Amino acid sequence: MSRFFLLGALGVALSLPAAATELVCPDLAALVQVNGCPTEEELQTTYIGYCSDDANVYGKKTDPCVDYADYRKLKNQARWESADGQFDGYLSCDLPEAQWRTQQPTGIAVAMQGKIAKVVCSYPHGIHLTYRSHQTCVLADDAKTCADNAAACRAMCN
Repeated sequence: MSRFFLLGALGVALSLPAAATELVCPDLAALVQVNGCPTEEELQTTYIGYCSDDANVYGKKTDPCVDYADYRKLKNQARWESADGQFDGYLSCDLPEAQWRTQQPTGIAVAMQGKIAKVVCSYPHGIHLTYRSHQTCVLADDAKTCADNAAACRAMCN
């Protein structure tokens, strides 16, 4: 009898809708660096490799190869994530932490990329942190609220 009860309870649990996830833009002060910044030697080595790769040349993907400074700006980044690990993004290693740690979000948007919903939080200095999910995500607050105070704006995913 207990086996039937367990199977029944499992069936009920699986049939219940998943709880909605409420998201707010993360606090930059609590971001955690996931990987280190590349060294100058690593950047120069990957520049030579990337820009001499025939697939990139024939695919016309060599725009950053015209000038090393452009390539360096594009690739001199490290991955950071929110304290809870839900949001992540790449921040420039050339931007001192003191310039961005106290910044507040300037925008929040929901977009689809294929079957993935993305909640993107924008900050000054070109910083973008993204939450990705297979759930359906929408802004929970009206556009005016989000435009006036992105830090108070919420997204819901379920």
